[in-house]
Formats: sequence, structure tokens, C-alpha cells
Amino acid sequence: MMDYLEVSKKGVKPPKFEKVPKHVAIVMDGNGRWANKRGLTRIEGHKAGEAALLDVVAGAIEAGVSELTVFAFSTENWKRSPEEVRFLMGFNKDVLRARRDQLNHWGVKVRWVGRRPKLWASVIDELEAAQALTNRNKVLTLTMCVNYGSRIEIVDAVNEIALLAAKKKIKPGSITEKSFGKMLSTNPLGDVDLFIRSSGEKRISNFLLWQSAYAELVFSEVLWPDFDRKQLWASIAEYSTRQRRFGGAIDSPKAKPVK
Repeated sequence: MMDYLEVSKKGVKPPKFEKVPKHVAIVMDGNGRWANKRGLTRIEGHKAGEAALLDVVAGAIEAGVSELTVFAFSTENWKRSPEEVRFLMGFNKDVLRARRDQLNHWGVKVRWVGRRPKLWASVIDELEAAQALTNRNKVLTLTMCVNYGSRIEIVDAVNEIALLAAKKKIKPGSITEKSFGKMLSTNPLGDVDLFIRSSGEKRISNFLLWQSAYAELVFSEVLWPDFDRKQLWASIAEYSTRQRRFGGAIDSPKAKPVK
């Protein structure tokens, strides 16, 4: 089993960044297209994507990122072929089982965010086992979004608030952005600083809508199986050039032309 952190000792080191995002979110897109271009099935593309994820986790650790959240399986992915869905369920389970000790060795805390309905019990078992094993780790929090969709996350929070209001445990008009955020299944995940999508598609696809309100977006042309720590670092370098105003503005009129 390759230890991806060992790669840095062979000359692959991150550059010095002016700013490092605390929380990076990634839509790992392009596995199917990567495989089809090579005459392979989409399933082979998903297999190739595993190495990319491990390399990106290692790169995030080396860059100083503290939260990495990845879109592993969305609530909309159930629309895919039964064969692909079955593979993805089994693949997610097997990857977690095979890699959790390595992630634990790196000091990675694994979290699962998603809905239980429809998700295989065996996948839930592996996700919860990985959470329990790595719960005290502090180097990096890796949140796996499996059977997750941001709209349904918000709807679930609204339904929970309505239930609490009906029981008179919440007063009408008392909800704030902060208190609402605590009702989300992703809590205590922080706001996203850098949102990356591979494969050239320029969509956020129902991923972390609430948390990405002021995220810097980077859309990479690289298909996910070819995405590695160097691509992550390039995205962080791009992030470093951005001015984050959070709705504010800087008044800097140009000098008047000399007559």
C-alpha cells in the first residue's frame, strides 16, 4: 500500500502560499469521461479516482488545510444505472475499509454526512467504523458526503425546526443564521473557503449550498482520476490571489487624467 505522504520526501513539496483556505470542498467529477476516453467502463473510472482522493488528502495535509469535504455520492446519483449504483455502494464500503487505517495513521478525522434512507447498511457500518476509529484525530477532518444533497439537508433542517416550534421548544422569529446552521446535518462543518470542481464542468450541483455562500470557486479542466496534490496546490494558489470582501467593497478610484 502506497503511503502518499512519503511522496513529499521525494521532492514533491507544496509551494509557499500567501493564504491557505481552512476549508476546501471538492466535487470529484470526471471519472466516467476519463474511463470512456480510454475505452473503459465508468466503473473503471471510479476505481482510478481512489488514488486521486488519497493523493489530494495528503496534499491538503501538506498545504495546511484543516477541513476537506468531498462529494462521494449524491442523493441524485441514485438515478444512475443499477450496475453503477451497486458498484459505487460496494466501492465506497471497500475504500473505507481499506484506507481507514492509513487515514488514521496520518491523523485524519473521518466524518460522514448524508441521509440513511436507501443507503446500504454495510456502507453505513463502514462509515461509522471509520468515524469511531479516527474520532480523536486533529490533523485534518475529511468529511465524506455520501447520499447527500444540499437542498434536502436544508429541507430536513426546516422540518426539524417546525417540529421543535410545534412542541414550543423554539419561539417563532427566533431563528438566526447561526442557529439555523446548527440544525444542518453538516454541523459543525465550517463555511467553505475554496470550492473546487474537476472535469471542466462549471456547476456546484447541489453541494454545500448554505456553506458555500462566500466560497471562492475554482473549476479545473482536469478529470478527477488525473487530479492530484499538484492540482490542489494550483487551486490554492489561485485562491491566494482572490480578494475576499464578504459583501464589502474598497473605494479606489483611478487618478484623474492630467490635462
